[in-house]
Amino acid sequence: MVKDTVLIITDSIKPNGEKNYRAGWGILIPEYAKLQYAGSMGFLSLGGGWDYGKRKQWETDLFIGFLPHYSTSKNKITFTLKQNYIPWKLDIGSKFMIEPLTTGLYLNTIWGRDFWVKELEKYPNSYYAFSSKIRINVFVGQRITYKFKEDREIFKSATFFYEVSTNDLYLLSAVNNSYLKPKDYLVLSLGLKVQLF
Repeated sequence: MVKDTVLIITDSIKPNGEKNYRAGWGILIPEYAKLQYAGSMGFLSLGGGWDYGKRKQWETDLFIGFLPHYSTSKNKITFTLKQNYIPWKLDIGSKFMIEPLTTGLYLNTIWGRDFWVKELEKYPNSYYAFSSKIRINVFVGQRITYKFKEDREIFKSATFFYEVSTNDLYLLSAVNNSYLKPKDYLVLSLGLKVQLF
């Protein structure tokens, strides 16, 4: 009896008679893939995620990023959890869609012993007010989407996007140092999203 129930959940049937492989545990499979350049997430980040809501206005992303060595001897890996909100979407003909505003926030961490969440004992009390391992970021951006043929099983659309972001440390620096210009605390990132399902 239990086996039959599990089979029904994992191999449910769509109204048109096709099997729905995303039912049950399949909902954990990311619905899209993303590639992002810059954005305080690493030089290049690769990830996937899920969109949801009545108008698919929410997205949750998970990224792994690569940061080449600049001032240190080793390359680094970053991890990012990102929440996106897309208030509205505008169709341009049958093939294109624009999202004139995207916004959200994300948490980013860097892998390695050289970075810490809590200030190390070797530093004077409150010498560093921020963690060197975790950054809280906010962003705004825009997107343009090209829709593939509707009858495709996979690769439904491709979206190009850009975002302008900043993080907690940059914002504090901007407030406390009036000589800083926007280019010192704002970051531009570019990306590509491929809708898989």
